[in-house]
This record gives sequence, C-alpha cells and structure tokens, in this order.
Amino acid sequence: MNPGRPEAIKAVPVRHPGRWAGAVVVAVLAAMLLHALITNAQFHWDVVGKYLFDSSILHGLGVTLELTALSMLIGVAGGTLLAIMRLSTNPVLSGTAWFYIWVFRGTPILVQLLFWNFLGALWTKLSIGIPFGPSFWSEPTNQVIPLFMAALLGLGLNEAAYMAEIVRGGIQSVSPGQTEAAHALGMSQSSTMRRIVLPQAMRVIIPPTGNETISMLKTTSLVSAISLEELLRAGQNIYSRTFETIPLLVTVSIWYLLLTSILTVVQYYIERHYARGANRILPPTPLQRLAGLFRGRPKPAAGPDVVPGLEGGGHQ
Repeated sequence: MNPGRPEAIKAVPVRHPGRWAGAVVVAVLAAMLLHALITNAQFHWDVVGKYLFDSSILHGLGVTLELTALSMLIGVAGGTLLAIMRLSTNPVLSGTAWFYIWVFRGTPILVQLLFWNFLGALWTKLSIGIPFGPSFWSEPTNQVIPLFMAALLGLGLNEAAYMAEIVRGGIQSVSPGQTEAAHALGMSQSSTMRRIVLPQAMRVIIPPTGNETISMLKTTSLVSAISLEELLRAGQNIYSRTFETIPLLVTVSIWYLLLTSILTVVQYYIERHYARGANRILPPTPLQRLAGLFRGRPKPAAGPDVVPGLEGGGHQ
C-alpha cells in the first residue's frame, strides 16, 4: 500500500430503528382494523354485497356523477371568468367579482342549496322582459328550477367562487414578462391570456382543481338535504325501509372510495401531462413504480426535451 495514500473510507449504512418501530406499530394497527372488519358481524358483508349493485344505488351513483361533472364544468368556467374579472383594472368588474367570491365563499354551501330549493318562496315566477317594464316570458319558478337544477346551481355557483381564487393564483404565478413579450409581438389581451398565460398557469391550477373535483364528488351528498336522490340518498331510502343502516352506509362508502381513487389516478396523469414543459424527467407512472418494486428502483420516464446521455437528472 502506498504510504502517502489515505486509507479507503469504510461506509457504514445509517440505521433507522425509528422507521422499523413505526412500521411495526402501523402493521399491528392495520391487522387489528382488518380483524375488526372481518369478525364484527354487525357489518353484514352479505347485505353489502346484495345492495352494492342495486338499481337504486346505481341510479343514485349516476346522479352523483352527473352532478359532479356539471358542477365542476360550471365552476371551472365561472371561476376562470371571475378570476379574469378580479384581475381587471376596471374597478366595476373587479369589485363585482370580489363581491361574488365574498358572498359564495362566506356562506355555507348547505344554506345555498336550501336557498335555491326554496327560491320559489321569494319569487313565484321568473320572467324575461324589459327592465322595470313588461315581460315577454314568464314561468313558475319551481318549473324553471326543478330539484336537480337547484342542486346544480347551488354546487356549481359555489364552486365557481373557489375556482376563481385557484385560477387567479395560477395566472399570477406566470411571470409578467411573458405578458409583456406577447404584447410586444402585437398580441391582444385576450389572445395573450388564452395562448400564453393560461397554458403556463395550468401547472399551478391543475393540482387544486383535482382536489376540488374529488371534494365535489363527496359534497354532492349534501343535496340529500333537499330530497334529491343521489348516492347517499339512495342508501338512506333503502335503510329507512330495511333498517340495515350500517351495511348501506358501507355500500355507499365503497362507491365513494372507488370513484375518488379513479379521480386521483386521472389527476396524476393530467398533472404529469402539464409537467412535460417544466421537467426534463417526468415522474414515473404508478405502473412503472409497481414494476420497480420487483426490479429495483423504478426509472422515470424521460420527458420530450431529455438530451441523450444526460438522463441522470433529479426526480421531480
């Protein structure tokens, strides 16, 4: 051995006893929970299986999905419009948007649902005509806004207030230099917003929007308060006849868990899609991570701008 050369360093792996202790505690608690679910006869898993695909449950499931999709559509479109109004230099537009957000975020959504349901008590008829003058069309309020429409308005208009702040935050995350450069090229304000700002803001907007969609799926259960038969109300109608409350609540919960899991996966892939322009190396997909458990650490999928020979960038 060369006397002038230092000895090789012997690397000793770092011990993590706390991790192992935590893993043991979690495993024991999980085993206890699983044992309780299996051995407690009050869950009546046979009843759960009986009603899991019941026609009433499936009909309520369809109403829940319809409400979620349409409410988020109204929320995203209305929220984008409100965010642009809020950022406008026109004080009337910005003030109107601020007032809308203040009212709809400041009152409980259940109160708003009840308000739309009983709107006919305030105005027995809705009409279209000359302001403060004669009307050209008039119909009873309860016919114009039936039960489903009341639920949709309550959920969608409330969601628009929250989406407005999400979109506003995303727009403000884009560097002002992007807007200035677009204007220097002769692009209009609307074209700049549509083609430059919003596409870049999507990376910030998508994650909370996905969370809002998952939250909206569960929030639709509140429309049972106005007697609209969605998923939860369908379960309530069944156990009010059979008195099998817990099995029906478990049935409803299984469907909610399944749907939220699907939405979580969809959200992940949408976020991954919009990350292509910012990350040189994209995060691995769930299937790549699962495959990596059997062959070592998973290799992340390369983005479109990875240079050959430089694939060793960090994970995002």
